[in-house]
Amino acid sequence: MGVRTKKLLVLVVILASGWVFYQVQNSVHPPQSQALSIPPITAVKDDQPFHPAERTKVSGCHVQGPLPDPECTPGAVFPEVTAEMICIPGYSKKVRNVSVSLKKQVYAEYGIPYPQPTGSYEADHFISLELGGNNDIANLFPEIAKPAPGFREKDVVENYLHKQVCTEAMSLAEAQRQISTNWLDVHQRI
Repeated sequence: MGVRTKKLLVLVVILASGWVFYQVQNSVHPPQSQALSIPPITAVKDDQPFHPAERTKVSGCHVQGPLPDPECTPGAVFPEVTAEMICIPGYSKKVRNVSVSLKKQVYAEYGIPYPQPTGSYEADHFISLELGGNNDIANLFPEIAKPAPGFREKDVVENYLHKQVCTEAMSLAEAQRQISTNWLDVHQRI
């Protein structure tokens, strides 16, 4: 095979790879009716896994505005989850598994009666499932809706960070750090 043929073959492979990447991105991330037109947050694209702090308290927990008590709810992730996994549509539904008894335990640790009126609180994943968070009690807290910012605003942040990971603008570990450090900072930036 001549040099010219090799160069042509390399060019064809590069173009085909780009086409495949485009097809995968468009099939994995279909357009959403409420697309966010928000500039990306500059973040380090590291490959270091994220390791939340250990849970050190199981009672007398107190929310700090829309943030959980860091000693009760430091966050927890599925260690084997990758960015590719969370970007598959339907991933969160497949792994969601929080029983009513676990929700009751979470609310009890925070001194909040369960159940609350619909729409006033939700047993929220601090590190959302769509960012690789798990269903462990160390990752759950009763998050209020109002006053804003509350769980609805946190959902916007979760969707934004998920999009950043799935477009490879941010690593999964960085998104997990940002949501669990102070998601309000991300909310203010976007």
